[in-house]
Amino acid sequence: MHPEDTARKIICDSIDSLTDVLETLPPSVTAASQLMVNCLLNDGKVVVCANGNSAPLASFLTTSLMNRHEHERPGLPAINLSSNISTITAISRDSNYNDIFSKQIRAIGQSKDTLMVLTEDGNCANAIQAIQAAHDKEMKIVALTGIDGGHLSSLLQPEDIEIRITSKSGARIQEGHLLAINTICSLIDQQIFGVG
Repeated sequence: MHPEDTARKIICDSIDSLTDVLETLPPSVTAASQLMVNCLLNDGKVVVCANGNSAPLASFLTTSLMNRHEHERPGLPAINLSSNISTITAISRDSNYNDIFSKQIRAIGQSKDTLMVLTEDGNCANAIQAIQAAHDKEMKIVALTGIDGGHLSSLLQPEDIEIRITSKSGARIQEGHLLAINTICSLIDQQIFGVG
């Protein structure tokens, strides 16, 4: 296949994947944004964790909240548990890699906080332990998942929100997660600051 044809196919696959979630994405991102707005307006913070290729999306989200999304406005409190390499490697060395997020949540999480977990398949042990630690702290969860939601999906409580991109392609799931994050950030800005 010619590279241009390959590029065209990738782009079409991406459009098809996003079209598939057109009915489910708006209600779930709206609910997630409202949950996060309630958290932020009640002196809570957004705590985010992700593995591998999803980790840059976690950084993008926390940067968009703490600095700005599309409009200038005051910063919002957010922490990316995936970005502190010293803490992650220390926990991995002294405890277990599966504890890298849960140990941080136990240290800083509060009941008024929201945890956002990004996972392609919902089966990463450290993401599952993060959910369990957050529930122990009575935090609410926004889970961005893919495929069938994996084991993580079954751990969510009724007040938690799952945003699932049902594609089996990691690239398509990440594109869906980025769209969800951009939409959530715009909705947060609109609801708190009247911009967007």
